[in-house]
Amino acid sequence: MIKSALKIAVLFLFVGCASTQKFSDYSFKTKKDKDSYVKAYNKSLKLWDVPYTEEDVKTTFGTAHVILAGPKNGKKLVLLHGMDASSTMWYPNIKALAKDHRVYAIDFLLEPNKSVSNGKSLSAEDIVNWYNQIFDHYKLTKFDIVAASRGGWMATLLATQRENSINRIVLLSPAQTFKFIDNLNKTSSALMLKLFPNEKKFGKTLNTFSTHPEKISQTYKRQFYLANKYAKSNSSMLKMTPFSEKELEMIHNQVLVLIGDHDVINGEESIERAKKYLVNSKTKVIKDAGHFLSIDQSKVVNDAMIDFLK
Repeated sequence: MIKSALKIAVLFLFVGCASTQKFSDYSFKTKKDKDSYVKAYNKSLKLWDVPYTEEDVKTTFGTAHVILAGPKNGKKLVLLHGMDASSTMWYPNIKALAKDHRVYAIDFLLEPNKSVSNGKSLSAEDIVNWYNQIFDHYKLTKFDIVAASRGGWMATLLATQRENSINRIVLLSPAQTFKFIDNLNKTSSALMLKLFPNEKKFGKTLNTFSTHPEKISQTYKRQFYLANKYAKSNSSMLKMTPFSEKELEMIHNQVLVLIGDHDVINGEESIERAKKYLVNSKTKVIKDAGHFLSIDQSKVVNDAMIDFLK
């Protein structure tokens, strides 16, 4: 019974819920906490080894924070980060991605980062609407997307829409996209971190999700930890469940799916479903990599992404 309850709680953490909770559940408990986190965010952003600018885009759901980098005349590329990670997570990849692309890294509205919700609950349709407002603001058409973990779920959701302007998509271990979490027992460390945040549990979580946690910048680790410590909740109003066969078959974009061989979120079943139902997909297993494959094996992942996006 305890094991079943733990599994339900872990699913709640990663999947989110469809309740009527308001943004206050996603904001920081105090202004001091938020200021501390933003300070850590700014330090992590300095790890980007390229020139960048930050912009805030007003939408009907709140303010979207977007980081721009790369040549203005480069091919447009949108980056969607993983849960709690914020756009700063791309520091091991941004130099490669921004070499020939104009990059738009978007902070997800309902997580600790610099985007700010206006307090409304969001449905799946609202999430699509929110992203499309940002795309329209920048006049993005036929752009590519690189998306990690929960961001991968978002990218897949966008691609299932009949009218979209997406060209190619790279999914880095997309969470809850092809199947439910692969290893609930191991991912329970993330739940424990959320419920009782401390440095020891944080280290255990990194060891679970990364094969090379020593590669993660100490500066970024600090920001990532504070995202867990200060945020009131990380359950999205968006109910993240794996996409059906029909939904996946609706996607005709060229899609590259990269999954680490030690990933606790995805396994062989995810690869097989991607191959079977994404009609224009390529898949690759990244050796000696976990869920944080873009950090664990950044060069291999960067090379695979750039080659595909060409």
